Amino acid sequence: MSKSTISDKFRKVDVDEYDENKFVDEDDGGENQCGPDEAEVDALLRQYPLTRNMNAALHAVLKNPPINTKNQNTKERTELLVVRVLSSFKSSDIEKAVASLDRAGVDLLMKYIYRGFERPSDNSSAVLLQWHEKALAVGGVGSIIRVMTARKTV
Repeated sequence: MSKSTISDKFRKVDVDEYDENKFVDEDDGGENQCGPDEAEVDALLRQYPLTRNMNAALHAVLKNPPINTKNQNTKERTELLVVRVLSSFKSSDIEKAVASLDRAGVDLLMKYIYRGFERPSDNSSAVLLQWHEKALAVGGVGSIIRVMTARKTV
């Protein structure tokens, strides 16, 4: 037989707390992320064409991505800046630029490429396809999978 208890402490336990499928949106402090420094990127793009260091511009634009922010204006501004940097590369320099990135950099570049495909502008799709080809060669199919399954977008 069961023992009769007057205690009702067991009723106050939140069983949903232990559910592993329960999604909790963690705040990662995205309010402080304002994207890459536009002045620095513009300065690198405006240098005299013979001394212009395009790899530095690429690294500068990928330096501080607004991944955790919920401000769509910041994300759109950053996307336009990245597409402008990618469009300013010569097609012969793309492979060297992608090879200079680490794995996280290639994945971030892929995120921006797919974001650029969402809202194409004049001639941006052709440029983004060239970048996609070179990024796929360096990052492999795993890079595409990581970008497609990532919860945090640029």
